[in-house]
Amino acid sequence: MTTPSEDQTLLVHAYLDGELDSSHAIEIERRMTDDPALAAERDRVLALRTLIRERLPREAPPPGLQARIERAVGLRRSTAQPSWRAFAASILVTAMVASGSTFLITAQRDARDLVASDVESSHLRALMAPEPADVASSDRHTVKPWFAGRIPQSPRVVDLAAQGFPLVGGRIDVVEQKPVPTLVFRHSKHLISLTALPAPGHLDSAPARRRTDGYNMLRWTEDGVTYVAISDMGAGDLEKFATLFRTTPPDQ
Repeated sequence: MTTPSEDQTLLVHAYLDGELDSSHAIEIERRMTDDPALAAERDRVLALRTLIRERLPREAPPPGLQARIERAVGLRRSTAQPSWRAFAASILVTAMVASGSTFLITAQRDARDLVASDVESSHLRALMAPEPADVASSDRHTVKPWFAGRIPQSPRVVDLAAQGFPLVGGRIDVVEQKPVPTLVFRHSKHLISLTALPAPGHLDSAPARRRTDGYNMLRWTEDGVTYVAISDMGAGDLEKFATLFRTTPPDQ
């Protein structure tokens, strides 16, 4: 699977925003059907919009906002009907304040970690899919070669079945518009998605924990690769999995 070009990505976004005419909309729908990378970009944007709606619900403006805006721009309220110029200025400033607030909230969310958001969205899509993996196998000698030719570098694969974390398979996710390998493990009734992101030149780091939307996530960097593990199982079990993965000799 190849990474979609910038033009193709923009067409997907325009399609989702309803900005394409009928002929172009049909054409991009056909492309998304034929190209998994474009389909993944569509799913990523839709998942991101859902998360924004859930986490950033619309709120009513606080009491007194209009009065503060009027004072800021030097408007004076009177008992007389305000002029159209004052009314227009009030609307303009209100729009600027609202758009500025939206930009700050969005920027803060982007800064928190778009990688974590993409990984979470991919994990949720996998849970809703008929199968959580593109290649379903508990044999690491089957899963690792499957990635060859599909992405630049195959992931490190280890056998953790004896420790209670059997391999389920692997799939290709799209993180920051780049195809990356994800291994799928199981622990009891819980699934673990472990995504490997190329990080050449980055220093090794110990696992850092975060919790998002009821899911536990661990992220660490080792040997030029950043790993992100996500699951709905307990944080302690996920940390145990990360320790086993890091300390088990890699597949030769």
